[in-house]
Amino acid sequence: MERDTSSGEPLYCLSDFVAPLTSEIADYVGMFAVSAGFGTNKLCAQFEREFDDYGVIMMKAVADRLAEAFAEELHSRVRKEFWCYDQEEELEVGDLLRIKYKGIRPAPGYPSQPDHTEKLTMWNLMRTEKLVGISLTESLAMDPAASVSGLYFAHPKASYFAVGKIGKDQVQDYAVRKGVSVHEAERWLGPILSYDNDEE
Repeated sequence: MERDTSSGEPLYCLSDFVAPLTSEIADYVGMFAVSAGFGTNKLCAQFEREFDDYGVIMMKAVADRLAEAFAEELHSRVRKEFWCYDQEEELEVGDLLRIKYKGIRPAPGYPSQPDHTEKLTMWNLMRTEKLVGISLTESLAMDPAASVSGLYFAHPKASYFAVGKIGKDQVQDYAVRKGVSVHEAERWLGPILSYDNDEE
């Protein structure tokens, strides 16, 4: 990553929050996909026929908020019940909004995991479309739109971060490790490239 390191701030990678195999520590990475958008398009179409723009906006907003709340509730249950790494957690809503809990749930396409194509791996492993009914569009957006997906990391020092701009050599290395062409990697990593990807 091309960033000034003189500030002393760490340059994180998601793998920093996974115990190495050699540590012999039992560690886990989880995945999830939730939705509150089933039926939203039908209701929005009804509002549109009635020229109720406010109803459309509110329907989409409520569905989005419910999906986010579902993801937050599921993450809480992972911390307290399923993985039990923070059973004593008692946080107020404000603490949740300020991410005072242990662990993170980064999502593909967001700052700490900018490559949307990782959703394909997640969807295959979880059989998301078959078991949950959330499909991926050609651009890898989730359908229904009011859906949330991501990974779970339980490391007590895990934190959200943004991958900075990356150079051509990093994209080439990433493409080799991912088994895709450099052009394909550049297509999906466009927003974080430190160079004009039209250059040869």
